[in-house]
Amino acid sequence: ETELAVQLFRRKPRGVELTDAGSAFLEHARLILSQVDRATATTRRTARGEQGRVAVGFTSSAPFHPFVPRVIRSYREISPLVSLVLEESGSGELVQALHSEEIDAAFIRSPIADVVGLEVTPLLEEEMVAALPTGHQFATSNSDTKRLPLAALAKETFVLYKRPGGPGLYDTIITACRGAGFSPLVGQEAPRILSTLNLVAAGLGVSIVPASLRRLEMDGVVYRSLAKNQQPLAPLILACRRGENSAAVKRFIDLVKQTAQH
Repeated sequence: ETELAVQLFRRKPRGVELTDAGSAFLEHARLILSQVDRATATTRRTARGEQGRVAVGFTSSAPFHPFVPRVIRSYREISPLVSLVLEESGSGELVQALHSEEIDAAFIRSPIADVVGLEVTPLLEEEMVAALPTGHQFATSNSDTKRLPLAALAKETFVLYKRPGGPGLYDTIITACRGAGFSPLVGQEAPRILSTLNLVAAGLGVSIVPASLRRLEMDGVVYRSLAKNQQPLAPLILACRRGENSAAVKRFIDLVKQTAQH
């Protein structure tokens, strides 16, 4: 009362009661204390990685592998208060976004050339399969019971995604074809791996894609497993910045690594 120069209480023989000014002050005091409590709880949750923001990038093919949606689902379950932002882009763009701190982690398919300041963790490798247009001589309904030799595609026109967007997979396919005794004729290039399937469905050629894309049942496309000794492998890699300070991001990265080990 002395500090405010306002009477807050009416003194009575058997106690006190609030004045109108006292009631107004009490209402604001309770609000301030409530805000302090919420701020304290938020600060503690943020320090534990239970609250905050995590931006995760991924290439267009990454979410088709069960590993990625499983990790995202698990993280949402253990960190429901974290704002999880997902962004799709090419491997090169995702690496740039990591360096510029636009995203915090990325699932990519290609080995990273510019690893300065980044931590790169290989998570898994999956088989790659041939994607053929319906009606192709190797696309009969029961043909997948026998693996297709990669050399059988030597005379085919290939549809590949542009090398700048995914240099690792592009080079892997070219190397595998050369290992099978031929250099592939690349007739079309697409900006994204999923775009190649549209071009295959249109009959513009054949392609080689990660096996998890079988989950994308696209009309006009048939998938064939490739012979084991000629089969390229598609990696899935986690990239993030070294020395990450965000507890929420660290929690996400730890979950990804733990999931990959099981």
